[in-house]
Parts: sequence; structure tokens; C-alpha cells
Amino acid sequence: MSEETVTSTAGQSPPPKGDDATRRPGMVLVIVLALQTMLILDVNVVNIALPEVKEALDFTPTGLSWVLSSYLLTFGGLLLLGGRAGDVLGHRRGLLIGVTVFTAASLLGGLSNSAAMLLIARALQGVGAAIAAPTVLALIATHFTDEKSRARALGAYAAVSGSGAAIGLIGGGLLTDWLSWRWVLFINVPIGVVLLIVAPMFIHETDRTPARFDLGGALTSTVGMTALVYGFIRAAESGWGDALTLGSFALAVLLLVVFFFIETNARQPITPLRLFADRNRATGYLSLLFVMAAGNAMFFFLTQFLQEVRGFTPIQAGLAFVPLALLILATSSIAAKLLPRFGPRVLTAVGAAAISVGLVWFAQITPTSDYVSALLGPMLVAGLGMGTLLVGVTTILMSGIEPEETGAASGLLNVMQQIGGALGLAIMVTVFGSASRSAADDVPAGLDTKGVADFILTEGVTTAFAWGAGFTAATILLTLIMRTVPSAAGGEPAQEQTENASREVRAQ
Repeated sequence: MSEETVTSTAGQSPPPKGDDATRRPGMVLVIVLALQTMLILDVNVVNIALPEVKEALDFTPTGLSWVLSSYLLTFGGLLLLGGRAGDVLGHRRGLLIGVTVFTAASLLGGLSNSAAMLLIARALQGVGAAIAAPTVLALIATHFTDEKSRARALGAYAAVSGSGAAIGLIGGGLLTDWLSWRWVLFINVPIGVVLLIVAPMFIHETDRTPARFDLGGALTSTVGMTALVYGFIRAAESGWGDALTLGSFALAVLLLVVFFFIETNARQPITPLRLFADRNRATGYLSLLFVMAAGNAMFFFLTQFLQEVRGFTPIQAGLAFVPLALLILATSSIAAKLLPRFGPRVLTAVGAAAISVGLVWFAQITPTSDYVSALLGPMLVAGLGMGTLLVGVTTILMSGIEPEETGAASGLLNVMQQIGGALGLAIMVTVFGSASRSAADDVPAGLDTKGVADFILTEGVTTAFAWGAGFTAATILLTLIMRTVPSAAGGEPAQEQTENASREVRAQ
């Protein structure tokens, strides 16, 4: 989530003393944390429900990835624009607009009776999240003006962000198993309605900052990335010579070239391209893209393997991921303390190596692999690597930033994780589709119908894991071309920011 709004509002005057927000800061914190929880849980809650969604709405195995990608693309593509909207319109107004869109889209998604209807709803959820998400840190900055209270508020924010993955996985399993997959979307509706009623009572409006909306940059980047993702997923289903596949790639190239031209000439670009001029940041963004590609694919494919091949219930699948989520949280805290001693390049390389080992280990599973003996080990190794790497790469991306560029750099970091996750998942789905088709032509004799289906899915999943290991291994090579990076960008406060940011990146 973008921290651009913190930079733009932190220097504003506090609300009047008679304002309810001043007299009831606890309610303000409850409201912003409820919003943060709703947005953070969304991906992981939905992830566990994917096998049920696939059956209910007749998704293809490759097309199912759009349930995640449609949300990630609009969220990531419009996130910086959403942060700018909060500055221009006021952050309370931004919160209310974003929550309204997100809540209505959640209701539409829960009522979906077709795959297309659900994907439209998920894309609209991403739009609402992109508007609402940047307001969380901004409202903390403006409503908690003394150092002690702001520190407590940010600590609570970090705890919610860090625990979001585990809560989302368990919650998704419970809702899907006890009610239905629709409730992973319906659950947002009562939360959103309460936020819309309560927020105006306790949150004061912030001052507005005049700025330009870079609509051209936001639209060309979002639609261009969507076309690129569609091209990969279409290739997985119809082959690389398909007319729509080639047309999607051509459109993506055209729109991304137009985006680059717009951002180069815009007075207030949505994406400051100057941030890519630094070698460390350029390789850091690429490393983050590789890691999010592997991480999203791991959750996506393991969820299906556990439920469709191993027969786990949604609750069991959610609980199966909890050790991984908790280890990411714990390791990120430890890695932040080791940062001054080893530096971010070492942490990034070690983390990437651990994730690669975990994914190679995952690539050895078979349809009869047991959770404890074959899956828990690589989960723990991958979790150890993710927590370590995210601290390192976040520090690399935030080091050497001028004070006036901190918000833009932080926002761009979070955009890259959303867009990288969607693009990486599309590439992994393409690999999965190709491997599955090959496996269907080479099925061992003597298998029954379920055995054949399990064999094909497992072959596709393991091939995707192997490719994912290649992506994270490339991150190790990228660290070799980085210059020496300071352990923290600006001392202890920056180190704390790095730890919190690493938790936020994985939780989303």
C-alpha cells in the first residue's frame, strides 16, 4: 500500500480540539485497522476458495488465475492514482469512495452466476482497494500527531499487516467450508457498511493538495499489463500462434510504449521513471517481480493440489499454510535485526536461495505426497527465505531516496508487488498449461479417472514450481550486479520502516 499519502499529509496541522477524532483516537484506529484488515485479507481469503469457485462457475484450470489477477492488476495499476486522489479530494473522502466501490463489488462478486460476472466484480474490488488503501497510513499520520501515539498506531498497523496472511487463509477455509465460496466476498459487505456509517463520525477530513491526475498513464499501464497477462494465459489455453494471443501481446507492447511516452513528458507522472535510473533500484524491482511471481504461484498451485489431489477440505488447506505465514512474519523481524550486520544484498541473496530450495523441493511432489513428510518442509524453507529476502529487497529499494521522493518510491514498491504477482502468475500458469497438456499425452497405464486427473494436475504444478525456482535463482544473480547498499536508509527509523514494509508486502 502506498505511503505517498503519509509524506503529503504528515506536516499538516492536527484536527481542532473539539473534533470527535481528537477525543476518540481509539475509534479512529479501529476504523483504519478494520479497513486495512479487509483489504489485506482479500487475496488470501479468495485463494483458499479457488477450487470451489472453479467448480461452481466452470473455470478452466488456467482461466482460474484471473480470479486473482483481475484484482491484482486494477489494484496495482491504479494504486498510485488512488494515492493522488486522496491528496486532491481529502483522505476521508477517499476512504469513503474506495470502501463504497469495494463493498458494492464484493456484493456483486458474491452474487455472481458466471465467470465473467465474478471477474468484473474482482476488477472493481481492485479499483476500490486502490482508492481506499493509501488512506490508511495517511489517516494515521494526521490523527495521531504526537510521536508516542503514532508509534502505537503504526505498531498496531504492522501487526494487522503481518498477521493478515494467516488470518486470511484460516478465514477463507472456515467461510468456504461452513458456508460457501460466496461468503469470502459477502463477508466484506457488513464490514464495509459499518465503516461507511462510522467513519464520518470520528474521522475528520484532511486538507486538500492541488495536483494533476495522470489518467493517461494510469490507464495505459493498467490496460497494457492486463493485455500482457491475457496474452500469457491465452497462450496456455490456445497456443502461441493463436490470433488473440498475438493480438494481446501486440496491444500490450503498444500501450506500454505509449505509457512510457506519457510518463516521460507528464508534468506530474503517476510513475516517476527517474526511480528506475538507479542500478540498485532497477534490479531490486526486477527481484521483487521474480519473488512475487514465485510466491503467488506457490499459493495458487498448492491450494489446488491440497484440495483437488490430496482431498483437503478448505479449512484443512487454510491451516496447512499457517506455518508458512507465521514463519514469514517471524523471520522478517529477525532479518531486520540482522540487517546492520550483513547488509541487504546478503539477506536478499540468502532469502532467494532458500526460496529456490523450497520450490525445487516442491517440484518433487507426487499425487500421493503426504503433507508432513513432503510439503511441510519446503513450506518452512520457502517461508524462511521470503521473510529474509523481503527485508533485504525493501531496504535496497528504499535506500538513497531523496526525502521528497520517499512516498513515490514506497508507492511504486507496492505497485510492483501487485503487478509483478499478476504477471508472474500468468507466466507460471502458461507453464502449467503446457506441462499439463504434455502430461495428458503420457499418462501411466492403470490409473482410474481421478488418478489420471491427479497425475495431470501434479505434473503441471511441479513444472510450474521448477520454473518458479528459476525465477528466484535469477534474483541471486541480480544481487551480484548491485552496488553496496547501506544497511538502512537513514538509521533506526528507516530500519523499523523496512521491517514493517516487508510484513506489508507479504501480507498483501
